Amino acid sequence: MSAAGTYAPKPGAAPLPRMIAAQAALETKMLLRNGEQLLLTVVIPTLLLVLFSAVDIVDTGEGKAVDFLAPGILALAVMSTAFTGQAIATGFERRYGVLKRLGASPLPRWGLMAAKTLSVLVTEVLQIVLLTVIAFALGWSPQGSPVSVLLLLILGTAAFSGLGLLMAGTLKAEATLAAANLVFLLLLVGGGVIVPLDKFPDAAQSVLGLLPISALSDGLRDVLQHGAGMPWGDLAILAVWAVVGLGAAAKFFRWE
Repeated sequence: MSAAGTYAPKPGAAPLPRMIAAQAALETKMLLRNGEQLLLTVVIPTLLLVLFSAVDIVDTGEGKAVDFLAPGILALAVMSTAFTGQAIATGFERRYGVLKRLGASPLPRWGLMAAKTLSVLVTEVLQIVLLTVIAFALGWSPQGSPVSVLLLLILGTAAFSGLGLLMAGTLKAEATLAAANLVFLLLLVGGGVIVPLDKFPDAAQSVLGLLPISALSDGLRDVLQHGAGMPWGDLAILAVWAVVGLGAAAKFFRWE
């Protein structure tokens, strides 16, 4: 006490930006310390990039395999963090009452979601830097506009984040764990990440092309491999998924 009735430091909540930053830093540390999350976000994408670039297992068309694979692996990294990792972590936080307690703290609920989003973005930056360095070491020669790539990554993150929060906020934790991992595997195979969509039957291509992972991987591939301009069609698909996913998550998310 500095004087009668006066306390130092002054009691009360910290400024909102500081609370969000502190929570985002905590969320990032927890994610990076979790072995299962590291497997999804770092180990699996890295192994897939190295393995399929070095070994001729899948026909990726003309040119170097890494030029086809790198954009798809970047899309997979976004999905693994924004969707799979976030859904599983948030689902178990909800089950154990962590979200309920945080919801009663001075940090508002929207601030908590903002902190989780910042944590996802920080993790994605680390993933993209690591995968880009590895891809360059494997002989990757990217083309296209960085602005197009950035827009695709932002909309892809928004789309997968909304879907991940929707799953975590409506299903039980065990169901979220199983469903998120199953969706990850299915989209890895059928989302144009490693196997080109034109290898699938025509009827399947029209459906698979509307998936967010397909739009993100195809959009990144058009820009980074073929030097295409702004991929408006893929951006539109991702924008629709983002609006639907985030809107549904905001409406149906249960904190308990």
